[in-house]
Amino acid sequence: MRLVYKSQRVHLALTCWVGFVAGSAQASDLLLVHGHVYTANPAAKWAEAVAITDDTIDAVGSDAEIMRLGRPNTRIIDLRGKTVLPGFTDNHLHLWFGALALHGVNLANLKESITPDDRAQFAGRIKAYVASHPAEPVIYVRSTFLFARYQTKATHAFLDSIVPDRPMVIHDTTEHALFVNGKALALAGIGDTPLPNANENQFVERDAGGHPTGIIREGAMELIERSLPDPPMAEKVAMLYKAEQFLNSFGVTSAVAATGGLQDLANYDALRKQGLLTLRIRQAFGSVAVDHHLTPEFVADLEKARREYHDDWIQANMVKFFMDGAGTAPLYTQEEYNRIVLELDRRNIHVMSHALSVPAAHEALEGLAAAEKANGAKDRRFRMEHASALASDDVPRFGGLGMIPSMQPAFCCFAFASGSRQSEWQSLRKGGARLVFSSDWPCSWPPSPLLGVQMATERELRTQFDLSGTPNPHAVIDAPDQRMSVEEAVIAYTRDAAYANFMEKKLGTLEAGKLADLVVLPSDIFTSHPDQIGKTPVTATVVGGKVVYGKL
Repeated sequence: MRLVYKSQRVHLALTCWVGFVAGSAQASDLLLVHGHVYTANPAAKWAEAVAITDDTIDAVGSDAEIMRLGRPNTRIIDLRGKTVLPGFTDNHLHLWFGALALHGVNLANLKESITPDDRAQFAGRIKAYVASHPAEPVIYVRSTFLFARYQTKATHAFLDSIVPDRPMVIHDTTEHALFVNGKALALAGIGDTPLPNANENQFVERDAGGHPTGIIREGAMELIERSLPDPPMAEKVAMLYKAEQFLNSFGVTSAVAATGGLQDLANYDALRKQGLLTLRIRQAFGSVAVDHHLTPEFVADLEKARREYHDDWIQANMVKFFMDGAGTAPLYTQEEYNRIVLELDRRNIHVMSHALSVPAAHEALEGLAAAEKANGAKDRRFRMEHASALASDDVPRFGGLGMIPSMQPAFCCFAFASGSRQSEWQSLRKGGARLVFSSDWPCSWPPSPLLGVQMATERELRTQFDLSGTPNPHAVIDAPDQRMSVEEAVIAYTRDAAYANFMEKKLGTLEAGKLADLVVLPSDIFTSHPDQIGKTPVTATVVGGKVVYGKL
């Protein structure tokens, strides 16, 4: 790259302004110059500068080309060699659950893991929070207790000794289980009598005497969530704004909220009306491990969402199916799933399907094949979430059917993921699939695409607590043939991520005419040692031409 000294830059700027006064047909509000710009556009991958007006990219090119678009009141930012990338899309997260984790007591993060069996520490941390939040109607905690090696021996009696007078809800890090105290059980109507709904009742854990232990799994979690007091809109807006800002701090500019419904869309709209929406959101309709049926009410909500939310900031028109839970059998028969998916496809409502097991993944592929056969060929972009365990015969079907595997680097690279060949990223790509990445936040922590890029390039099986980028001499390399290059991983968070959301004409690459969503980094992750990528801080995150995190 040609170096331009300060005096030369001033001369170039003055030249641009003179050209504008003389009648230049185009001029821009903001010029980012002297950068190391990765556009993700295969026709022109690298540039030096970007020109922006309002929320749109005017041009991407050399410093000299972009400086010609200046005018007297144009703001010119000297990036001094910093790296610029398209804004990251996190293609699968749970925004409200993440907001709850930031709001309450998070005992499972990069710095620590305090489980219910660490009784003194666990109780002490929660009691300190409760004492400092006397008016909090519900106490929310994030911890780990569901995995086999973390399965707790505690019951709700222990939780009652910590918080006896208000409901307490502990979210397992998988978001496939809750551990609640007696107040929460009573609110939800869960007692010694079996529940009338057999599907819900099977996921209420009970002791030998039939008494609920306080651990509620999978579809039964809806009983707890529906019974809790709904926070006022102002409080929800504040919590969601904090969650947005947290995501923005990692360079995330767009996200797919993988669970929720109409109320969540109304919350995002309230953020927008207050000028606080700093994240483009695509909302899927779904609840953890709940098997959807096309009731008139459900279809009416879907149609209302599609009718009211379909712009560059808030989108709906998608249903998320849980083909299975965390270690559960498939929730649908093939015939049930096909029948529902064919009707949604006929209505042009998009489909994403959670599949952790081989049978569930196969069932989702069969559903897409059935839709293609019954409703004809069209641009569906069905997605499979996780797709971590696949039959060898099903791997090439993704490319042939156009199924998009939506996967999480963190789930490959946690130590507990070992034991079987999983997350076959390169095999899927070589079979023609367009792979996209995400965090599933708060199921992984933190929701950092840069950490995701590092894990995708290393595929080192780690524990939750050495994911910060520190070299780990004890790490085990998992399926090195499935490693991604840095560029391939970045594309999974940018260009292909936009494609998965039907937004490739507006997002995903830095090109003239696209929305000005970008992230600025202090160093070049393409030449950094992989161990350093996850440590890279974000200098600035720009959404729609506005800095929403950091400083340019």
